[in-house]
Amino acid sequence: MLRIDEMFAFVAIDKTGEGVMGFMGPSGQWFPMVGADMARVDQLRPMAQEIARTSGKEIKLLKFSKREELEVIKP
Repeated sequence: MLRIDEMFAFVAIDKTGEGVMGFMGPSGQWFPMVGADMARVDQLRPMAQEIARTSGKEIKLLKFSKREELEVIKP
């Protein structure tokens, strides 16, 4: 069974602080640039590099590794 124990996020930096980056999918829906493994990070990296190049903004890849269950929502 898959268990998510760490998350990775591409984060943009601007004068107001940090924010998780996102991209628009083919259907027009926005998706956050996050992943639970390096395979997903590797898929997102070229997009993050292109956004950094075209926007001139610094982008960081952050790793979050402390798992804490805050709530369980049951049907």
